[in-house]
Amino acid sequence: MSRSAHPAGPRHADVLTEGHYSAPPTDLNALDEKVWARTVRRNADGVVTVGGIEVSRLAEEFGTPAYFLDETDFRARCRAWADAFGRDADVFYAGKAFLSRAVVRWLQEEGLNLDVCSGGELTTALDAGMPAERIAFHGNNKSTEEIERAVRVGVGRIVLDSFQEIARVAHIAQSQGKRQRVQIRVTVGVEAHTHEFIATAHEDQKFGIALADGQAAEAVRRALRLDGLELIGIHSHIGSQIFDMAGFEVSARRVVQLLAEVRDEHGVELPEIDLGGGLGIAYTSEDDPREPHEIAKALTEIVTRECESAGLATPRISVEPGRAIVGPTAFTLYEVGTIKPLEGLRTYVSVDGGMSDNIRTALYDAEYSVALVSRTSDAEPMLTRVVGKHCESGDIVVRDAFLPADLAPGDLIAVPATGAYCRSMASNYNHVLRPPVVAVNEDGARVIVRRETEEDLLRLDVG
Repeated sequence: MSRSAHPAGPRHADVLTEGHYSAPPTDLNALDEKVWARTVRRNADGVVTVGGIEVSRLAEEFGTPAYFLDETDFRARCRAWADAFGRDADVFYAGKAFLSRAVVRWLQEEGLNLDVCSGGELTTALDAGMPAERIAFHGNNKSTEEIERAVRVGVGRIVLDSFQEIARVAHIAQSQGKRQRVQIRVTVGVEAHTHEFIATAHEDQKFGIALADGQAAEAVRRALRLDGLELIGIHSHIGSQIFDMAGFEVSARRVVQLLAEVRDEHGVELPEIDLGGGLGIAYTSEDDPREPHEIAKALTEIVTRECESAGLATPRISVEPGRAIVGPTAFTLYEVGTIKPLEGLRTYVSVDGGMSDNIRTALYDAEYSVALVSRTSDAEPMLTRVVGKHCESGDIVVRDAFLPADLAPGDLIAVPATGAYCRSMASNYNHVLRPPVVAVNEDGARVIVRRETEEDLLRLDVG
């Protein structure tokens, strides 16, 4: 679909053709465990619970909209990824998915490293006590100030994204009397099967240095010559929300070919390879994500096979699951405000949040599930579009979903799998306040990122 068909965007409200959407589920009250956090259940009274706490209680205490994060699930997923890759590999949680000081502490306690891509993320990581040597710093245009601080505190690696950055980081490290560990991010020409805006390894995009025309080889040459840099490996990231491992196989093969060229030209075998992240999660029942142990086995076998073929020692592998850890562990809880049936089309269900707390539907055409969670219902399913309260026609949370026909204002509905890229991409559009993030476990619920207030908005307005 063309992204430039009209300056206002695609005609989002077109009538759906028959068969465009899935058939109604056989049971609107059922909760697909693939999509919801692990401790989410529906109790005997028909109310959904997380960590044993009813959503109606959570709404009363913390308000809506709000993100509720299952801490037990988050920690279990951290352990699953760490165990799957073992001691001979490194797992870097991608902080851009969602980052807070509580999350940083959980990562540290569960043995994961952290990938940051801005000065703000670095500050959060350090303030929460993450050792600098367990931090990787990404970004296609890191500022001089960000690089200076990263080198000064001793981050474990800086991922170099351009020829200018190679020279910049080397100069800053040398001026501080240090030798900074770095990787070079390369674009390998792999077309990931994902949305155009989150595919990152084809050549026509802003990240990395292309393998084509010897550019990546030249980047390696320059990095090896500079005293301020210790080149430890090559980094590749092919995109996000990917289910097919074929792209990783092609990417690994091309990166290993570069490692062989480096050995042949410079007599150096680089000890590390970072394959990035991007592994998909289940947003709907149709999605079928792989388990961490399956991913680890596949990636390890791919790299080992390619290195054996090239006569190289197998390098240490790094991966960066962010969405795959935090995405499934949270849901957004909304209160229904208005219900507007459009005869022959669908029913519009307006909630008290919207594109300010979940921009992904508008930005990526993302698909989500939704459920009535404050009660059960035996009513017939009705085709709905869940929309927000913003002054924007594109303010859509769930484009097409079935909810009970007796849905009423005041009901609570929840959208699962919103742990990644929802709070981290949230905005104040229309001066709407960003929701809180509430962590829930068997000991209770607590705010880890508080709800914004109108005072917060006015504090920044100095006019």
